[in-house]
Amino acid sequence: MRAGGVNFCVFSRHATRVALLLYADATSPEPFQVIELEPERNRTFFFWHVFVEGLPPGTQYTWRVDGPSDTQETGRSFNARKELVDPWARAVTDAVWDRRRAADPDDAGHVGFRAVVTGPLHPRERAAPSGLAGAVVYELHVGGFTRHPSSGVAHPGTFAGLTEKIPYLRELGVTHVELMPVMAFDEQDVPAAVRARGLRNYWGYSTHSFHSPHPRYCVDPAAADREFRALTDALHAAGIRVLLDVVFNHTAEGGRDGPTINFRGLENEVFYHLDPADRRRYRDYTGCGNTVNSNHPIVTAFIVQCLEHWVQEMGADGFRFDLASVFARDTRGEVMSDPPVPWALETSRVLARVPLIAEAWDAAGLYHVGSFPGMAWAEWNGRYRDAVRRFVRGDPGMAGEVATRLAGSADLYAPDGRLPCNSVNFVTCHDGFTLSDLVSYDAKHNEPNGEGGRDGVDDDASWNCGVEGPTSDPAVTALRLRQARNHLAILLLSRGVPMLLAGDEVLRTQRGNNNAWCQDNELSWLDWRATDGQRDMLRFTREVIALRRRHACIQANRFFDGRPVTGRALPDVSWHGARLGVPPWQGGEDRVLALTMAGRAADEEDLHVVLNMSDRPADAALPAIPGRQWHVAIDTSRAPPEDVVPRERQRPHSGPSCRVAARTVVALEARAMSGREDGVARSP
Repeated sequence: MRAGGVNFCVFSRHATRVALLLYADATSPEPFQVIELEPERNRTFFFWHVFVEGLPPGTQYTWRVDGPSDTQETGRSFNARKELVDPWARAVTDAVWDRRRAADPDDAGHVGFRAVVTGPLHPRERAAPSGLAGAVVYELHVGGFTRHPSSGVAHPGTFAGLTEKIPYLRELGVTHVELMPVMAFDEQDVPAAVRARGLRNYWGYSTHSFHSPHPRYCVDPAAADREFRALTDALHAAGIRVLLDVVFNHTAEGGRDGPTINFRGLENEVFYHLDPADRRRYRDYTGCGNTVNSNHPIVTAFIVQCLEHWVQEMGADGFRFDLASVFARDTRGEVMSDPPVPWALETSRVLARVPLIAEAWDAAGLYHVGSFPGMAWAEWNGRYRDAVRRFVRGDPGMAGEVATRLAGSADLYAPDGRLPCNSVNFVTCHDGFTLSDLVSYDAKHNEPNGEGGRDGVDDDASWNCGVEGPTSDPAVTALRLRQARNHLAILLLSRGVPMLLAGDEVLRTQRGNNNAWCQDNELSWLDWRATDGQRDMLRFTREVIALRRRHACIQANRFFDGRPVTGRALPDVSWHGARLGVPPWQGGEDRVLALTMAGRAADEEDLHVVLNMSDRPADAALPAIPGRQWHVAIDTSRAPPEDVVPRERQRPHSGPSCRVAARTVVALEARAMSGREDGVARSP
C-alpha cells in the first residue's frame, strides 16, 4: 500500500490471462469488483501488476490466473476456475476456505484463502543482531501455550495471549523463544482418517502464505502483521529474542490430488520438484506430498525476501528451518555440494547476522548433522539428543560420545571452523516424547491420531522406569522425577545452545503420544495448573538455568583444549570417572562420567560435574584446588529443594570425594575458603 492506493503484483511467467478479485470482507459471497489485467499495460517481464486507487486497508482480494494446463509434458497447471491467494500477502483470512472443494479442479466456488490489504507498519528500531552464544532457547506452540482454560489470558491461543505470559518466560530465565510455525498454514491439511476424528493440523507444518501470520493466532486476522509485531516488540522489551520455525521444504498444496492455493496455479513447474518422466507427479522428499524447488532463482529470491520481511518489518531475530536438507537438492533430487539457497540466506545483508538453524535432514534419508552447507548455519543436533537419551537410560558404552556432546560436539563442528554455538542441543522437542513421557513410556501410544499407530518414530530411546504409563507406585514416580531432572541438568551443563520444550519444566504429558501434530486439544495444550502442581520441577529448571547463565565456563563459545586457564589452577577441562584423571573410556564403570571445568570469569567458581547413570552409587573423587572449597549446587537424587541449591544457600562439602547416588547428576562449585563456615574449620 502506498499514497493514493494499492499496487498489486504477482509472478506468473506462462499465464495468458490474470484477473484481480476484490472483496469487502472475509465472508463476502461475491467480489465487489473484478479487474482484468491487460498484458500490454499490466505486465512487466513475468510480473503482472495493477494499481488500484483509493482502496482502503481491510479490503480482501484473490487472483484468477489462466494459462496452459499440460501437466504431463510441462508441469504447468493453470486453472481459471480457481481463486488464488497472493503468495506475497501480508495478511490472509480463512473464513471461506474449504480444502476438499479447492482440490476439485472443476469447483469454481469462492472457497479459497483471501489476502488482506494492510496499511504500512509504524517505523520501529530494530534490535541489534545477536548470535546464539549464551542463549537458552524455549520451543513453544503459540496456540497451545495459552489455549487451555487455565491460562487465564484475555485472548487464548493468540499472539496477544502469549504476550501476557512474557513475565513467566522472563522468570524462567530463557533468552530466546522458538515459535513453531506462525506463517499462515492450512489447518484442514490432514488425512481423511484423521479428519474423520474431528482433528486438524495443529503444529502448522503446512504453510501456504509465507509473508502472513497465521490468522487463527490473531484477534483480528486483518491486523495480523500488527498483532505479531506487538508480540515481538513486547518480547524484545523483556530482553527475549524471537526465532521462527519456518517451513520452506513443502507447502500446503500437497501432491497431485492436493488443492490449488497459490503456487500450483501461478507457476507449478517453477515452485515444485516434478518428476521428469511424468510432470503430473510431485517428487516428495518431505513426506508431505511435494517438495519446494528452492534452488530455482525465483524461488530462492522469494525465500530470501520473505525472511528479510520477517526480520525488518515483523521483528524476528532468527529462523529454524524445517527439513532443511531439502535445500541441498537440485531439480533431479541429487545432492549439491554448494546449493544456492543456504548461501543466499547467509550472505543477505539483512540475514547475515541473525541465527539460521537447520533441521539438518529430510524425509528421504539425507542427513547433514555436522555438515550442513554454508558456514554460519547452526544445526539441531540430533546426535546430541540420541546420545544423552541412551546414556540417561543406562545404555553401556555411551560415555565417550556423551563427553563429546557435553563439550560442544567438536567432532561435528570444529573441522570446518564452526563453534559450539553451531550446535543446538536438545533432549526433547515438539517432535517425539515430552520429557515426562520420555521417562514414562517405552513405546509410543498414538492411537488417538487415527492412523493405526503407523505415525511417529518407533524408537524414542526412552525408558518407563519399570511401568508403562501412569502409576501410583511411589518408587517409580520418584525415579521418573530424578530421570527428568537428569536430562535437564545434563542439557543445561553442556556447551552449545540448549533448547527446552515448552511444558517440560512442569512435566507436561501427551500420554505417550509422540506425534501430536493433529491434537489441538488438552493433550497438547499447556495446562497452567501444573505450574503449581509441579512447582518443584519448575523451580529446579529455573535454578539450573540460572546456574548455567552465571558460568562462563559452560557458555563459552569455544571448544575445550585442555590448556591451563589464566589465573586458575586447572585446565579448561579435565575428564574423570569415579577416579580422578581416569575417564571411563580408559576402563572402569562406563556409565559414570565426570568433568571439571575451570572458571573463566574473574569471579566465577570452578565447576565439577559427576554423571552417574549406573544402577549403583559411586564415590567420585573431587579435585583439590588450593584455597577453594567445593559446594554442592545440584544433586538430582535429593528431595526438593535440595536437588538444586542457589549460590547463597549452598553449604561447603568436606572430604576428598562425593557420594553420588545411582542415576544421579551432581554438580559442585568451588568457592574461596573464608575461615570457618557452618562449623567446619577452613584454611585461611
